[in-house]
Amino acid sequence: MPKKIIAVDMDQVLADMEVPFVELFKREYEVEFDDAEAYLVDHPEVDLNMTIRELYPYINTYEFVRNLPVIKNAQMVLKELQEDYIVYIATAAMDIPKTFSAKYEWLEEHFPFIHPQQFVFCGNKEIIQADYLIDDSIRQLKRFNGTGLLFSSSLNQKNTEFIRVNNWEDVREYFQSQKQ
Repeated sequence: MPKKIIAVDMDQVLADMEVPFVELFKREYEVEFDDAEAYLVDHPEVDLNMTIRELYPYINTYEFVRNLPVIKNAQMVLKELQEDYIVYIATAAMDIPKTFSAKYEWLEEHFPFIHPQQFVFCGNKEIIQADYLIDDSIRQLKRFNGTGLLFSSSLNQKNTEFIRVNNWEDVREYFQSQKQ
């Protein structure tokens, strides 16, 4: 029986954009806080979508993407999944188009066990022909034709349409349950 295919998003699933974004926010707006969620609750005038648009030029850079930290356990779980599945990285690189080389280099450095021929740089992920897509984007999961797993992030907490995985331990457990 052929192996099933898992496509995995990069930003906010493998690469933690939230921590560097919060640091960028603090630096650019000259504010200090320890808890971003508490800060936003205390400052309802902060429009997060507007802030993301304002900071987009900083995010859409080689330096920002190249230095993103890896989300905990992503490497270990993806290595394990490769034993039973074919794994592709499918990143909507068109959302931050100036970062192609940074994303490629980041993936090569942090996920050397995944062949670069299995890196897919795209925009709309409906073109991805896989059995599963692990993504934090509701928009991308709605376009996908297979089984979508919603990787938790601060921007998708209220969504209940998809199977939710909060971290890479949850991803491991989900796929272990699929083998039974």
